[in-house]
Amino acid sequence: MQWFPQFDSKDVEVQEDRCVYQGFFRMHELTLTHATFKGKKLTIKREMFRRGSAVTVLLFDPIKETLVLIEQFRAGALSAPQGPWLLELVAGMVEEGETPEAVAERETLEEAGLTVHHLQPIQGYLPSPGGMDEWIHLLYGFVDSSDAQGLHGLAEEGEDIRVHCLAVQDVFELMHQGRLDNAAILIAVQWLYINYQTVHQRGLECMQ
Repeated sequence: MQWFPQFDSKDVEVQEDRCVYQGFFRMHELTLTHATFKGKKLTIKREMFRRGSAVTVLLFDPIKETLVLIEQFRAGALSAPQGPWLLELVAGMVEEGETPEAVAERETLEEAGLTVHHLQPIQGYLPSPGGMDEWIHLLYGFVDSSDAQGLHGLAEEGEDIRVHCLAVQDVFELMHQGRLDNAAILIAVQWLYINYQTVHQRGLECMQ
C-alpha cells in the first residue's frame, strides 16, 4: 500500500519567524499554525536551527574495492559513546547558486585531495526535522584511491581532517559492529551493502 501525506506546506501558516541568535550558526524562533488530523488548527512555537542544505558523498574505488572516508572532531559528539572524533563521509554546505554535484567535487578535493567521477544521487533526507531545517543531498561517486592519505581541510574553516582508505568489507564490518555512528555514513554504507554488486559493476565500467 502506498503512502502519501495528507497535508502539505499550504496547510501551514508561519505567523512569526524571528532570529534569536546569529553566530557560526543561526537559531530562529517560529510561531506557526498547522492543520491537524482531527480537522482543526494547532498553533505552536518552536526553536529552529537554520542550517540550510548540505552535501555528503560516498567515495568508492571500484577497482581496489575501497572507500575513502574522513575522520574529524565534532563538538556535537562530545558525549557520544565512542568519543567526538567521527568516521564520516566527505561533506560540505551548499553555497548560493551551487549544485550538489559541484559541492561534492569541491569538498572531495578540499577534504580528501581527490577528484570524484560519475556522481549520482543516493537519497535526500532531513537528519533532524524536529528542530533543524537542514536538507542532506547524499551522493556517491567513484575515485582512484591510490593517493588517498594524509591530513586535509581548510585552516580558515577550523578543519582538521585525516583521510582513511578502508576496504569495503571492513567498513561493512564496522557497520555490523555498530561503530558507524552518524547518519550520513550509516545510510550510505547500508545502501552500498544492499546494492553492492550493481554499484561495483557500474564503477568498473565507468573507471575503465
